[in-house]
Amino acid sequence: MSRILLIVGGGIAAYKAAELIRLARKAGHMVTPVLTAGGAHFVTPMSLAALAESPVYTSLWDLKDEAEMGHIQLSRAADLVLVCPATADLVAKMAAGIADDLATTLLLATDKPVVVVPAMNVRMWQHAATQANIAALRTRGITVIDPDEGPMACGEYGPGRLPEPAAILAQILPDTESGSGAVGATLAPLAPLHQPAASPPPRSGEALKGRHILVTAGPTHEPIDPVRMIANRSSGKQGFAIAAAAAQAGARVTLIAGPVALPTPGGVARIDVETADQMAAAVEAALPADVAILVAAVADWKVVASARKLKKADGAPRLEFAANPDILATLGQHPDRPRLLIGFAAETDNVVANASAKRLAKNADWIVANDVSGDVMGGDHNRVHLITAAGAKECPEATKEEVAQYLIRRIIEDLA
Repeated sequence: MSRILLIVGGGIAAYKAAELIRLARKAGHMVTPVLTAGGAHFVTPMSLAALAESPVYTSLWDLKDEAEMGHIQLSRAADLVLVCPATADLVAKMAAGIADDLATTLLLATDKPVVVVPAMNVRMWQHAATQANIAALRTRGITVIDPDEGPMACGEYGPGRLPEPAAILAQILPDTESGSGAVGATLAPLAPLHQPAASPPPRSGEALKGRHILVTAGPTHEPIDPVRMIANRSSGKQGFAIAAAAAQAGARVTLIAGPVALPTPGGVARIDVETADQMAAAVEAALPADVAILVAAVADWKVVASARKLKKADGAPRLEFAANPDILATLGQHPDRPRLLIGFAAETDNVVANASAKRLAKNADWIVANDVSGDVMGGDHNRVHLITAAGAKECPEATKEEVAQYLIRRIIEDLA
């Protein structure tokens, strides 16, 4: 039997909380409901109390309960805190650490695993602010169950629907068989994202503590003569954002940067290089690493550089090209190969197919693929596909900082 503290947020999906309570109780679990002011517009305390066979808590200012610091006791007595449904407002308050009512105060005071099940309009779910808040929660060790896709009560279609209660219970208590009554003894299935229930989940600055993450970023410059070079449009913004997010999660970060005019993120050790050969040597010297994230747009070719400036009067120069070192492929076969090897693929067509082929050819674990036919290189936004052995997952367009947070969250899950 598990003790679930259920926080019911506002929104039309709140009506599903009643069925979730019914199924959890049928499976033998205890449920203590906490009803927000918004949720009370859709379900009543009486209906939840009848189904839960438990008092329903609604106010931080209940004299009887708070005389004994009831919100602290509630937050510690459960095995699991489940926020379902979680509105955009509630998610934002959790991300910001706001505690202005009973529900948000419980969430800030708890030392138990927290699971959040968002439900909201598709545009609200896809908004950059919401995605940044979700990423922030995940980096703190909070489990977020993505909403289902389908028709909305507002008439729109897309991701944002609350999953069915049986499916939610199956994820948080896998031994509960779609409401059939099989009982899970513990909350061990949450282990990939949480420590055991007796201990708090990792804090945002501790999730990657003790890990060494190697990041490359920016372009390389391959000289043609003393004044000319082969280069590309990479700004380094995505790689620097990833290095910053990794450092914020507690990792020891080595950032090997091509020629870019960006400030070094806090807590990051930076090594500046210019050419692909220099970057390859710096990567080799930085090993071993738990994770390598090769974001840099390394030039595929270099030329035999002229010691003097080439003159227009001499006519069009004939350049002799040679292949640059393939840093990703080299790491893929290296004796000190990182536990998790991630490459980037900038493509203009057949993005997923080309990136999938690159993952296999380079012996990488993941490839982050993006379409650079627009203004991604040098811009502040990115839209990527994460290619793994399990397939391709498309991520909505977001800022490069949000993409970085998403990637680091996935890394935390994988290393766990």
